[in-house]
Amino acid sequence: MEPLKIKPLAGRILISVPFLQDFYFRKSVVLLADHNDDGSFGLIINKPVDVKLSDISEEFSGFDAPVYLGGPVKTDSLFFIHTRPDLIDEGSKILEGLYWGGNIDKVRELLRKGILGPGEIRFYVGYAGWTANQLDQELEENSWVVSLTDLNQVIRQDTKDLWNQTLKKLGREYKLWVNYPPDPLMN
Repeated sequence: MEPLKIKPLAGRILISVPFLQDFYFRKSVVLLADHNDDGSFGLIINKPVDVKLSDISEEFSGFDAPVYLGGPVKTDSLFFIHTRPDLIDEGSKILEGLYWGGNIDKVRELLRKGILGPGEIRFYVGYAGWTANQLDQELEENSWVVSLTDLNQVIRQDTKDLWNQTLKKLGREYKLWVNYPPDPLMN
């Protein structure tokens, strides 16, 4: 099957093909925050971990937001995306209404005051990164499908079945991938 030919850009998503068995990327949906000649950078947006933000750091005490596994790089660091550039400065625009990072001290203050809510910010441990041309090579190898996305899908939607739902939206050929066996050798 010939994959979709949408170019990888900031604000687009990467959907892993069903036979990708990597621990981090199996059945993953990655939001690209940047893609240029130096490399690519993004967050896996559909892998919640069994920990709350307040469990990770006392600085976020009382804010029980879910935390997601953003990728295999720098898993000892916390990253975030948000919809409030009017409140959080220093962020970088990913797509219309969605920003990457910003002033973490301001985020803590806004959370402490109850001004910022869970539907406006998501937190990730680690990120997904590719060196120059690495993602392009993986796309040539058909490891990923690039697709468009929107704010609702990225930050407001429940991510439990995001991989399945995203594939189904791509059309009949991709819908078949949803039923691909977890280990094709066991089929």
